[in-house]
Amino acid sequence: MGKTTGELLDLLYGERSRETAERLEALVNAYREHVSAPVGFRAGSIPLDARDSIMIAYGDSFRGADGRPLRYLLRFLDEEADGVVSGVHVLPFAPYSSDDGFSVIDYRAVNPDLGGWEEIEAIGEEFVLMVDLVLNHCSAQGPWFQAFLRDEEPYNRYFITVPKDADVSSVVRPRAHPLLTPFETAAGTKHVWTTFSADQVDLDFANPEVLLEMMDVFLGYLVRGARVIRLDAIAYLWKELGTSCIHLPQTHAVVKLMRAIVEEIAPWVVIITETNVPHEENVSYFGEGTDEAHMVYNFSLPPLTLDAFLRGDASTLGGWAGTLSTGSRRTGFFNFLASHDGIGLLPARGILPDEQVDAMMQTVRKRGGRISYKSTPEGDVPYEMNVNYLSALVPASLPDSQRARAFLAAQSIMLALAGTPGIYYHSLIGSENWEAGVEQTGHNRTINRRKLDYETLSSELNEPDGLRYLVFEGFKEFLRARAASQAFHPSASQRVLESPAAVLAILRGERDAAGQPGEERVLCLVNVTDEPAEASFTDGDLGLGEEKGFHDLVTGDYVFPSRDDGNRVSLELEAYEVLWLRF
Repeated sequence: MGKTTGELLDLLYGERSRETAERLEALVNAYREHVSAPVGFRAGSIPLDARDSIMIAYGDSFRGADGRPLRYLLRFLDEEADGVVSGVHVLPFAPYSSDDGFSVIDYRAVNPDLGGWEEIEAIGEEFVLMVDLVLNHCSAQGPWFQAFLRDEEPYNRYFITVPKDADVSSVVRPRAHPLLTPFETAAGTKHVWTTFSADQVDLDFANPEVLLEMMDVFLGYLVRGARVIRLDAIAYLWKELGTSCIHLPQTHAVVKLMRAIVEEIAPWVVIITETNVPHEENVSYFGEGTDEAHMVYNFSLPPLTLDAFLRGDASTLGGWAGTLSTGSRRTGFFNFLASHDGIGLLPARGILPDEQVDAMMQTVRKRGGRISYKSTPEGDVPYEMNVNYLSALVPASLPDSQRARAFLAAQSIMLALAGTPGIYYHSLIGSENWEAGVEQTGHNRTINRRKLDYETLSSELNEPDGLRYLVFEGFKEFLRARAASQAFHPSASQRVLESPAAVLAILRGERDAAGQPGEERVLCLVNVTDEPAEASFTDGDLGLGEEKGFHDLVTGDYVFPSRDDGNRVSLELEAYEVLWLRF
């Protein structure tokens, strides 16, 4: 282990850092010979490229009568998505007690209702495997916390307890329920820190035993073939009374420690932080560009894209996108529009005016969505919109063909921006709100977490002109076009061009990291309105030079723009039309 690791442990544990460093080094060495690089790995940049896109799904997203759900997931990937997506984020697959997997009982096991390690490893052999490390908290029903309740070593020091009357008013909360939950233990009543729910008890990383335990889990995932590790709820990891308990320096140090470990023994592994917070706070997890997260979720993208389509105005979205920077070719954004959670509102604050956020929430409510709240020192505030993205974007009253066209236009933005796309399975296959699920569970997020019968889904995906068919086939066209051009490499440059409010214009791959012209350039245009629109650019905008036209990567057509006397290039777009134009 290097000097950097020692400095990080000094920050975390002070006089206990040396012993912790020795034990951590022994742990890493025990795993070192059991991890192996994937075929084709190239060092020196983020270990993903333009061919990579990640489908996000639960282990039991697809179900059937004759096999384990994880086998149906692999079957979907093989039969329907092979050559379309390169990877899959299998949402928490360990035994759990609540929150659809995010209240982990046993980190080292696979939920037998889903399958076993055999199925997880089989997925990882064919696809880029992304897994969750739920390290902020574990299940109150798990063996660690049950031992805590019995006051057994070492688990009686695994969790955070504070006096009942402790002042926690400065703590930033992602939920509206009480922060502390009383539990009866063999040592008396203890008030335990529970950031997310009474069943999700926060682990105490100020105890180096907890860090070493979770590092063992982390390294175990690498051995099982994981290539992308999602650090769930990482922003809240370290707690100190009297502070906000979010984004503390020690939290960043833990992420940097994990980055240092994979750089040493598994440089093909990507660490991604999940921090549903305002944009500037979110990108702080890039660190200096080479020392912290490889990727961060682009949390501002979902609400800004939805706002653009609801108002028919992409100017705010484009202005924000033009500021995006990762600081290094070894970092990138994880671009997404939908996930197992809702559409976060905090990442839109400071970018969208309050009145636009309020109007967006009002539209989502009218289209069947729900609003969830979080606690702050100023009171409860809207936290996220719980809604299926397709249902939020376009009214159900429109024809399926029009709904699919508008929805795919929105998805094209996520696919075109610099980064790696993450596609929630319900978006990929054109699902809608599952309001009956919310009634069944009482949880707002259930609206977008429906589990599907595999045979029924397969049939629906092959019904021409059906909504699922139209969306899925459209996604296939975009993803195949994207994979065919290195202009869409996560680290390839991008520039947002000035355009009418109805059109978002992004030029990808125009320059490499050294500022030299790239081998490929692609002009990505999308009309966010239901009316025709025109976009025009100067030759200086595009650098088109003597070239007369473009090749549309999606349709295969050749497109010849008109030019005026000033050599200004103009292109017309139909309602919700998308053009990916290669020079």
